[in-house]
Amino acid sequence: MLSMSGSRVRTTPPGGCGKLDHMTAGRDLDGAASEAMAAVEQRALPGASVPASARVVLHFHPDADPLGAPVLRQIVAERRYVSQFVTGTSNGGLTAFPGGDRHAWERRIFAGAYDTSDPADRPVYGALSLDGDPYGAAPRFGSAYLRLRPEVLARASFAYPDSVFEPTAFGTADRFGLIEAFLQAAPADPLNHYIEAHVHGRVLVPDDVEAVVMDPSFDDEPTLAAVEGLGIPLERHPGYSVAVADLREHPEYRGAETLAVAERIAEDGQLTPAVIGRARQRRLADPQTLKRVWHCLARFGRGDNTQAG
Repeated sequence: MLSMSGSRVRTTPPGGCGKLDHMTAGRDLDGAASEAMAAVEQRALPGASVPASARVVLHFHPDADPLGAPVLRQIVAERRYVSQFVTGTSNGGLTAFPGGDRHAWERRIFAGAYDTSDPADRPVYGALSLDGDPYGAAPRFGSAYLRLRPEVLARASFAYPDSVFEPTAFGTADRFGLIEAFLQAAPADPLNHYIEAHVHGRVLVPDDVEAVVMDPSFDDEPTLAAVEGLGIPLERHPGYSVAVADLREHPEYRGAETLAVAERIAEDGQLTPAVIGRARQRRLADPQTLKRVWHCLARFGRGDNTQAG
């Protein structure tokens, strides 16, 4: 990974967690979380264990959520990462409520284990990084991510594709046959190509976090200092940046309205995660439209000169 100048950013690569059977040091599960894991284990496709170098990553936009609240600052202050059942916000669909799609998906996937649970006890959603891509496994959900410690794999369940598509391929760290479906798939949009991860038993900060990985454009020094104060390594990926002129070559990707908003919020004709973050904070456009602008940047603005996927 590329590093940011300054002492607080490290470039420790993922990997080197040792054998999978050492990962039982993860937090013990009980109650609904244990029942949910058992439900997935019964449906998991047989196969080899998840690679020991794999990591669960939790993507987010660090500067502001769709309502303008400072996400990374809140994560550090509350020392936990929670699901949209708690926050009421998301970089995906907004259906985490009784009767909503997310509620129905969780009932189906986890056999109703969380039906009466406190929202804070429900699983948090991320993706499984298999190849160490510095941009993370599912950048459609944010320019930054928490890379979780290898021990967390033992209390994570997996699905392919995303739960919005009602998957039938499920897995756990010890039964990971779904990787075949993932490797054989070739979705039209590479931002859709990831293995969904569900972390059970809460995500505590800094306890469960191996590193925070961020875009170089994020420069909130007080928040970075707060992360450093918790002893969490900070890393930078190569960064996202795209000229609006380049997005005009792909008007069909997220539509004319999205392109118009991208043109309006761009600074000096450029988009970066920080530019979109300022637009969210200032309420310059509808949050869902800004989400689609981010998709355009994530798809066409990788700083390593490759397109997503």
